[in-house]
Amino acid sequence: MGKALRIDFVSDVVCPWCVIGLKSLETAIANAADVVTVDMHFQPFELNPDMAPEGENVAEHIARKYGADAERSKGTRDLIRSSAADLGFTMATNADSRIWNTFDCHRLLHWAGLAGRQRQLKMALFTAHFTEQRSFADPETLVAAVVVAGLDGDAARKVLASGAYIAEVRADERHWREQGISAVPAIVIDGKYLISGGQPVAAFEKALRSIAAEAL
Repeated sequence: MGKALRIDFVSDVVCPWCVIGLKSLETAIANAADVVTVDMHFQPFELNPDMAPEGENVAEHIARKYGADAERSKGTRDLIRSSAADLGFTMATNADSRIWNTFDCHRLLHWAGLAGRQRQLKMALFTAHFTEQRSFADPETLVAAVVVAGLDGDAARKVLASGAYIAEVRADERHWREQGISAVPAIVIDGKYLISGGQPVAAFEKALRSIAAEAL
């Protein structure tokens, strides 16, 4: 049996590099299964905590936030689309796509974690946003993702309507900011090793094997 590692995957569900990072990390974990076993936890991070409920056009958002022109934005989208495809994930984003407020997504992910279904909901939300281009402003989009993840839709509606887990998510977000996390994905291993960004499979695997070797 390999070295047991806890991984905290700090991310947002509208971050394309978070999809790429997760898929790449999971492949690396499978490749390094001879030396590590992993207990993964998904932690909240909002790229745009002040985003209005109706969201914003992604091209306009990128131009405003990062100063990227249309040509640069398209080049980045093409790179993201290709990188995701190499890992088996379909990105359908384009210049007309929208970016959303994700706080309710993180509340549902916290709730899903109590039932051991965080990863399933994370991927369902990634798919709803990036592949299916669905609106996170519509609560039924989130409920549909919950059902795909194998959880109860009516229970999810109650979570959304009740304001449950607001304090817990805010506390988790604050904790990771206080740990110095300011960009995602951020992969924290055993609370002391940080890997930033959507790294290639080989980079993640090398890090996992190195950490496992240190533990011997």
